[in-house]
Amino acid sequence: MKIHLVLLGRNRRPEIRALMDDYLARIRHHAEVEITEIREASKASLQKLKIDSGATTVLLDAAGKQFTSVQFARWLGDLRDRGVREIVFFCGDAEGFPEEMRREAKSRISLSTLTMPHEFARVVLAEQIYRAFAILSGHPYPK
Repeated sequence: MKIHLVLLGRNRRPEIRALMDDYLARIRHHAEVEITEIREASKASLQKLKIDSGATTVLLDAAGKQFTSVQFARWLGDLRDRGVREIVFFCGDAEGFPEEMRREAKSRISLSTLTMPHEFARVVLAEQIYRAFAILSGHPYPK
């Protein structure tokens, strides 16, 4: 399974980058990971994205479905077990998402009902993906 994170906006903080790099390295023990950062969510930059038509696309959205960590792990595990080859998570910038992206996403999930900076949302997403794989593999990390 491949996890592709499409991140809108810029990350200006090196400590956030360090956390992301740490969680991405942990995820790579369980799945292939690709990260694409798009500075500006223009139509041209979005058209350059190479997203497989068979990929499951997931938009992070405050109004999306909420999961506990265990439920998220089961959801991710179910996709993996059904043979989904790629999951693409779209994490918006401070302005959210262009309407085009909202229409094309197959699923919407919410990380929290709390409002957080988009840089934090990236880290929370990466951590929850790693936590999901740890739960699925019986690793003691989630405890």
